[in-house]
Amino acid sequence: MKIRFLLLSTLTLFLFSSSDAQVVHDLTDCIRTGLEKNFSLLVTKNNEAISKNNFTPGNAGFLPSLDLTAKQSGTLNDSRQNNTDGTQTSSNGVLNTTSYGSASLGWTIFNGFNVQTTYKKLNELKQIGELNTQMTVENLIADIISGYYNCILQVQLLKNKKYAVALSRERLRIDEDRYLLGSGSKLQVLQSRVYFNSDSSNYAIQNEVVRAVKIKLNEMMAVDDLGELFISKDTSIILGQQLLYEKLLDEMLAKNTGLLIASKNKIISEYDYKIIKSRSYPYMNLSSGYSYNYYTYESSTTKNLMTNGMNYGVTVGVNIFDGMNQRRNIRNSTIDVENNELKYNEIQQGVKADLITIYNAYTNYLRLISLEEQNLQTATENLEIAMDRYKLGSLSGLDLREVQKSLLDAKESLLTVEYQAKLAEISLMLISGRIMDYYK
Repeated sequence: MKIRFLLLSTLTLFLFSSSDAQVVHDLTDCIRTGLEKNFSLLVTKNNEAISKNNFTPGNAGFLPSLDLTAKQSGTLNDSRQNNTDGTQTSSNGVLNTTSYGSASLGWTIFNGFNVQTTYKKLNELKQIGELNTQMTVENLIADIISGYYNCILQVQLLKNKKYAVALSRERLRIDEDRYLLGSGSKLQVLQSRVYFNSDSSNYAIQNEVVRAVKIKLNEMMAVDDLGELFISKDTSIILGQQLLYEKLLDEMLAKNTGLLIASKNKIISEYDYKIIKSRSYPYMNLSSGYSYNYYTYESSTTKNLMTNGMNYGVTVGVNIFDGMNQRRNIRNSTIDVENNELKYNEIQQGVKADLITIYNAYTNYLRLISLEEQNLQTATENLEIAMDRYKLGSLSGLDLREVQKSLLDAKESLLTVEYQAKLAEISLMLISGRIMDYYK
């Protein structure tokens, strides 16, 4: 029975720990793949391309319009004419044709600076398209980095649970040897076996967690095989150089993408105000064209007629009264400018609050890491002493289990705090516009 149990346990652990040939990814590989394939990013890039296509002089109204028109028409009639002298004149199948062609040119010479302002607005919209892409890139990189280090965290937790299985196995071996030698009880063996099975179950569950986080990272990278169980090149969570609040604040105010977009929206609202204001100015349009007409007659004193020539015109106008709608639009536009100013201030206040909150958590996690490292060292020494005492029979099974649990909890707590510190670091780099520093 003992041999069968050991064989079954060994086979179970082998199945959990074995894996097919796996590819190795480092952080740069993951970011590069995500930037190349992520679907949301590709959609954002297409929207950016649209905003770039819209930024043209023609779309703003700088360029003239030219239309060419051609038309061919005809009539086929039967006629009968009764004269006063009693005679009658009739004709059948009389075909008259008309050929027409023209070229017309239209050009807005002045429209209250509407064209110039619209062109500037299109440029701002193009830049917003670029900033939206930049924001998507930054958020994607932050998500991939978080997912990558989450994989490392979960793998380390898996190793921790594997170590728990090893400790339980060793305790079970000691208790079984004691029982065979007559110095231990069957109850101790059964209790050790319960602990071993519980730790093995936790190890199996953690295996599934590792699979799930790797699939999630594959989804963010948009790889073809979502089930690809890659191996991360890094095996531990390493924090970068400690970040300084003052420097982060200056960089955030200058480079935060959300703030930059809010600033662009504020400028666009000012351009919209100028566009509405331009309707109060006079306007001048230029028109010119060339036309050609050719007529043919079957039943007439005139066989055919041809006319052609140029035409031109200049239109100057100004709106005198439109039911006070212009005044209403200007007032609404003024309010819109004020709203965008308030939105900018709100976003700026929000990112400042986020920076303070995240930075406080970041510095607290750094302090906790030092404490958790000391706690882990102490728990490791306690376990060594406890195992020696347990082998000598001077320590109970429950006390040994408690010491083992303290060590495993200390290791898990250190890993969790390191990961939380890394997440805080990533958030600070993102909010300050420095997230691209991870991808060099």
